[in-house]
Amino acid sequence: MSAGRILIVDDDPQIRRVMRVSLTGQGYEVDDAKGGEGALEKLREQRFDLVLLDMNMPDMGGLEACRQIRTQSEIAIIMLTVRDDELDKVGALDAGADDYVTKPFNIQELSARIRAALRRTPSAHGPASGRLAVGSADVDFDTRQVTRHGKRVRLTPKEFDLLRYLVAHANKVLTHRELLQAVWGPDYGDQVDYLRVVVNQLRKKIEAKPSAPVHLLTEPWVGYRLHLPALTKP
Repeated sequence: MSAGRILIVDDDPQIRRVMRVSLTGQGYEVDDAKGGEGALEKLREQRFDLVLLDMNMPDMGGLEACRQIRTQSEIAIIMLTVRDDELDKVGALDAGADDYVTKPFNIQELSARIRAALRRTPSAHGPASGRLAVGSADVDFDTRQVTRHGKRVRLTPKEFDLLRYLVAHANKVLTHRELLQAVWGPDYGDQVDYLRVVVNQLRKKIEAKPSAPVHLLTEPWVGYRLHLPALTKP
């Protein structure tokens, strides 16, 4: 039984070959593409569970490929970058990647990240259901659709999972660690940068004035709180 279907996208044939052999040996079904255009074509024709996407490729780069994938799919995406650079990491998460891994990496680390990305933690999908107004957005948790002023707003999977968890625990202060472990998994409790980027993106989509939020609030040095007056008990 397959552990999942993975698409490797990298312009370096040796890297594609090494990852393909290793991941196949771990029980994954693996295909590859040497660029963003080829990846988009394969994603239109076949079903995959996860994409390993190199950031720096000729023609269509990894960030643009990630953005285009996100317009049509919620597939798990791990970005591969050659630099341990803050801007690269922020760019990857902004584009909709679930995670990023810095080259060179060992295959054990990559395998752990793949398992985490494929695992949908129950707490991230919490009890929130039905429709609810959150800030200036109308959220349908059953269809995972968000509208604002009558227009569809696309949230990345991590943005939506974070919003769902916040709504399920509305008006409560949630620590960075709790949010990270709920949305990304138990091994991500210290990755505060992940959370900061996704919170900033989410504010742009649900707050009338993202620079002065009134719903998705920062609790300094602790975490975040989603303020929903309608859910506040008297």
